[in-house]
Amino acid sequence: MTADCPGNRRCFLKAGGLALAMQALPALATPHARTPARLVGRGQRPLTTAELVPDEAYVFHYPYVSTPCFLLDLGEPLEPAELRTEDGQVYTWPGGVGPRRSIVAFSAICSHRMSHPAPSVSFINYREERVRYLDKAEQERTEAGVIYCCSERSVFDPRHGARVLGGPAPQPLAAVTLAYHEDGDGLTATGTAGGALFERFFERFGMRLMLSHGPRYQEPVGEWSRVRPAADFSSNQMRCG
Repeated sequence: MTADCPGNRRCFLKAGGLALAMQALPALATPHARTPARLVGRGQRPLTTAELVPDEAYVFHYPYVSTPCFLLDLGEPLEPAELRTEDGQVYTWPGGVGPRRSIVAFSAICSHRMSHPAPSVSFINYREERVRYLDKAEQERTEAGVIYCCSERSVFDPRHGARVLGGPAPQPLAAVTLAYHEDGDGLTATGTAGGALFERFFERFGMRLMLSHGPRYQEPVGEWSRVRPAADFSSNQMRCG
């Protein structure tokens, strides 16, 4: 016992209670800083936020050459949110960036069965129009501006860190952190936050990813990553809801 905590039962119980309380606190997950990649358009020309059409989805790859992400300008300021991963870790989604703090990015790999956009087809898409879905209480909802995965009907809210609104997805989509450059009106992907599934993604789809992206499919994207409209990236976008 220390000098300020004599060996009596009351002090022992107090210390034990404090230890239990600290054990009950949720684990904190810090954002994962990764190699920065400037977002570019055709010809590796730096993309400007002025080029983004509000409520239109764009696709780029980050942090690896084969891991697709959504880029969205949702047209309104988006505040940070506290979220939780499947294993109970709490993290802070940083909210929107850009002139109106309205631009966000998320991994486009669904947190349920890792459905993702591919050139031939995409079962997970941003839906500007109102769609119907069942929430976690199995109540029917109608909402616009959600990310909808038609594989198992998981629905995510990009205005609040891609939190799960409905379906079997066990956690939000991993967020991609962005840096905004006022000088030039550009964007750089700087890291990820939340429950990233990249290693599982490689294990499950490695053979197909190698055919699509070559043997370097697990390597970082490098200094830049090309952005293109989701409708151009995937020739067949599945719609449900």
